[in-house]
Amino acid sequence: MSGGSDDTDEALWLLAVNGDGDAFGALFDRHRDRVLTHAMRIVGSAHTAEDMTAIVFYEAWRRREYVRIVNGSIVAWLLVTASNTIRNHNRQRRRYRAFLDQLPPPALTADVADEVVDAEEREAEARALRDAFSRLKVQDRDVITLCVIEGFSLRQAAAALGVAEGTVKSRLHRAKTRLGALYGKLTSPQRRTDHSLHEGRTW
Repeated sequence: MSGGSDDTDEALWLLAVNGDGDAFGALFDRHRDRVLTHAMRIVGSAHTAEDMTAIVFYEAWRRREYVRIVNGSIVAWLLVTASNTIRNHNRQRRRYRAFLDQLPPPALTADVADEVVDAEEREAEARALRDAFSRLKVQDRDVITLCVIEGFSLRQAAAALGVAEGTVKSRLHRAKTRLGALYGKLTSPQRRTDHSLHEGRTW
């Protein structure tokens, strides 16, 4: 790069809008650390901040025709997009956590060794839930994803799925019932095994 007017954010962005990958790469190299630092301040995790930064630049490329240049720079748009991306990420994690928290908690014990076992059981339950979810029919997964994990309203989910609001409501009820049944089948044998192990333990 020459460092002249052709190297400004605005000039490079005009090239990027027209599909110039090199120009976009130059902007990525220029602003990546700034976005990463901003993300780190919010999430406190280097790994998550890296993921959020990648998403921000992916969105910048995908929506490049709509990116706003502020005072000759795209930094403001990138930082605002980073904040929004992180907020959406955190909201989705809270919803998913709340979904998992609907599961019955493991029985409380006073034994320290039991606490270790309980942690292993919780991880096994989470795996079982993911397995049960993956076994659902596509339309069941879709309605649970939209209404439970993503927090869409029945009306929003209906619009996204192209069905009536009442259909979404009935599908959601059936999907939750099926998920619960599958989850119960996957965890019951493990719980019986764990119970036997607890009874036979001598520590």
